[in-house]
Amino acid sequence: MSHPFDHLTPDLMLDALDGVGFLTDGRLLALNSFENRVYQIGQEEGPPVIVKFYRPQRWSDEQILEEHRFSLFLVERDLPVVAPLQRDGRTLFEYCGFRFAVFPRAGGHAPELANDAHLEQLGRTLARWHACGNDRPYQQRPTLDVIADIERATALLLSEEVVDLNYRGQYRDLTTTLVSLLRTRLADRDFPLLNVHGDCHGGNILWREYGETGGGPHFVDLDDSVRAPAMQDLWMLLSGEQEEQRHQLQVVARGYELFLPFPWDQSVLIEPLRIRRMICHDAWLAQRWDDPAFPPAFPWFDSPRYWQDRVTTMAEQVQRLSS
Repeated sequence: MSHPFDHLTPDLMLDALDGVGFLTDGRLLALNSFENRVYQIGQEEGPPVIVKFYRPQRWSDEQILEEHRFSLFLVERDLPVVAPLQRDGRTLFEYCGFRFAVFPRAGGHAPELANDAHLEQLGRTLARWHACGNDRPYQQRPTLDVIADIERATALLLSEEVVDLNYRGQYRDLTTTLVSLLRTRLADRDFPLLNVHGDCHGGNILWREYGETGGGPHFVDLDDSVRAPAMQDLWMLLSGEQEEQRHQLQVVARGYELFLPFPWDQSVLIEPLRIRRMICHDAWLAQRWDDPAFPPAFPWFDSPRYWQDRVTTMAEQVQRLSS
């Protein structure tokens, strides 16, 4: 069975760019992306550009354009965001059934999340972002809902029999327990929402050096940008043991508080957001398994060992939430 991306040939991509005024020179380099297809493409004049061909049927045109407008709004506010390039006032283009956007190429490396200076600057930058996050609230893009998102992802994994049969019963019981614990943990809590990056891990942050003046982060790929509490952008900067994460959060907060009060009350969301990401990631893999790029990249996903490890991790989360 063919997949829509099977028809995204090099010639089609080059013709698509030529057709909107980015005259290509034939150089094309695939970049690491699974949800969409992303390429660096050379131009006859000027530097190469980054082109994102959107996965069909994931976002509506209105949802994509809303994210584009917010990215450009952040750039206008001097936020270090890599926003789409415009041609004749447009940022979203279509060719042979594929929608695509063009971005400037931005260099850099992942931030050093064990480096306090990097963490503090990330805190400062995210506070500036979050200060703008309610100026143009999303109307078309989704709102993050921890419990509803977990329930929806779990229903897909169980109804499609994705979870290995040997662990399906345990998985069902553990997700039921987790949802119950999360309902109790989050009962009567109402956190303010804003436009967040949504997938603010190190792979979506380019740290760019500026010589003697130091360096700073540039945020790329707002494809998962949604309405959510501020903590959705903050918890992904944390790693390591609990004590390490506590220190990292304090450092991020030190930078954040130069512009906004740090949302310490949202710390209760960190474990729920972590659980949501884990379960929703599994559902995402299951939904994309017909894409020929996925099985070779994630060969462990349909193995019994993977689901054994998953139920072990979920049992640990139950214990952590119950303590």
